[in-house]
Amino acid sequence: MFPACPVRNVLARLCDKWALLVIYILARSGEETMRFKDLKQQLPDISQRMLTMTLRTLEEDGYVTRTVYSEIPPRVEYALTARARSLMPVLDSLLQWAVDHMEDVMRDRKVAMAQPKE
Repeated sequence: MFPACPVRNVLARLCDKWALLVIYILARSGEETMRFKDLKQQLPDISQRMLTMTLRTLEEDGYVTRTVYSEIPPRVEYALTARARSLMPVLDSLLQWAVDHMEDVMRDRKVAMAQPKE
């Protein structure tokens, strides 16, 4: 990691394939906490291993808390921290931008893919 560079240090981990989606799902769940299986149901195309790794990274960076209940069977719940909740206005803006511009991006991508490569 690059401790003096916030772009490399923070955004590289936050902007991986799944992290922002997990944060978004936790924020929009309508519940304070979510269980692993509920998160997995919301992201059917993520593997169990990748969801576990993503949640660990988000926990290490202080975006998510993990609470383990010693019950039979064991219960684990995840919740957003204040840090992650403070990110939501930015994430909401980014998601709205993506919705607003998706058609143009997809059209440009299709044109670029049709052009011969040098």
